[in-house]
Amino acid sequence: MGFECQIVLLWKNLMSLSSEHINEASLRRLNRQERYKLFGLTLPYLVLVTALIIIPIGWLFYMSFIGRDGTLSLENYTRMLDSKAYMRIFITTFKISILTTLICAMLGYPLTYFMSQLPKKWAGLCMIGVLIPFWTSLLVRTYAWLVLLQKKGIVNTILVDLELISAPIKFVHNTSGTLIGMAHIMLPFLILPLYANMRTIDKDCVRAAASLGATPARAFWTVFFPLSIPGLLAGLLIVFVLCLGFYVTPAILGGGRVIMAAMKISSNIELYFSWGAASALGVVLLVSTLIILFLASKLVSMDQISGKS
Repeated sequence: MGFECQIVLLWKNLMSLSSEHINEASLRRLNRQERYKLFGLTLPYLVLVTALIIIPIGWLFYMSFIGRDGTLSLENYTRMLDSKAYMRIFITTFKISILTTLICAMLGYPLTYFMSQLPKKWAGLCMIGVLIPFWTSLLVRTYAWLVLLQKKGIVNTILVDLELISAPIKFVHNTSGTLIGMAHIMLPFLILPLYANMRTIDKDCVRAAASLGATPARAFWTVFFPLSIPGLLAGLLIVFVLCLGFYVTPAILGGGRVIMAAMKISSNIELYFSWGAASALGVVLLVSTLIILFLASKLVSMDQISGKS
């Protein structure tokens, strides 16, 4: 009987080992099939990203190393380092972008705060007013500002008729006109993420601060404003990055006196037919944008910017 029991136990152990081996093999097979299915689902997306992003950026980097004689060289980058004109263009680009971002912050934050305190019905109507400019072409809006701000435009005419000024003010074909037009176009890009963030702030927190003796101003600066910083940072980052590549508005309202990086890229291609120089400038602009995004991610997490925490 003892020998038969040992045989039965051995048989059970063998069966359990074989079943475990079969289960492990089937799990590996199912896991492999699941990975293949997930890869198949993401394959169209990977093809699209490769065709629309990776290949063009790779072509951009390759063309930036092509000199005028058609050979590989660093002359496009050395020209940017040696030329003071390129340095002025980069300074102008970053100066206009920073000033536009600050103007949008000063105009957009109070407006967004006002909208966030309204009932949803009235806030929705205000949001429609914010979104209406998106329904109009950027080129049309820029030329509208040119009509309004020129020497014989509506703004100068009203100011002269009211005897507030003795002579028309030069609003266009300079930095002032460029900032006005870019701030008008970029303002919704700051309001949208900031409004979404402000709407998630619990108003009971402000009421709790008031019940503890805080004045409305103190409750705002110590409770509401810190909670709205993630939305503000997201809007500022979006506005600043978009301003770096602006072309239409500086070209029209700047009148050729405000040269930004995108305008220099266009002139390198249209006037000088230098794809290498234009590509090198585009690479520098792209790398600068990536560095800014990297530094922003170090200062504040992406989850905090998106309002997840």
